Amino acid sequence: MPQGSVLETITSEEARRVIDAAAAKATEIGQPMDIAVVDAGGNLKAHVRMDGANIGSITISINKAYTSIAFQCETGDLQGVTRQDGPIYGLSDAHGGRLAVFPGGIPLVRNGSIMGAIGVSTGTIEQDQEVAEAGVAAY
Repeated sequence: MPQGSVLETITSEEARRVIDAAAAKATEIGQPMDIAVVDAGGNLKAHVRMDGANIGSITISINKAYTSIAFQCETGDLQGVTRQDGPIYGLSDAHGGRLAVFPGGIPLVRNGSIMGAIGVSTGTIEQDQEVAEAGVAAY
């Protein structure tokens, strides 16, 4: 078998800590959420659908985390540039509709390197962002 190293990424323990902090914030604001964490390759590492969170938001939370990794930015940063008059209008239709270009997805950075991302969905975009930020703060 070839020797090599695997890309450094978020650990399972870290992913759980991020989700727990985000879920605590969601509970605090009274809005159950779908919360996803992906690894540095955009693959799902952990997910929770809090009791009462929308089933339709499961995929959205995962896609927000994926989009954050794919473009190495917060998903909210893509809103303006993907509007109809924006320079990359239509981006949200790329990747088979997998991209989410509204707030709630944030990279998880360690020592200047993106190790994963969190994606949150079910509340308003402001609530999604607030809960995602709480998860990032625990990383």
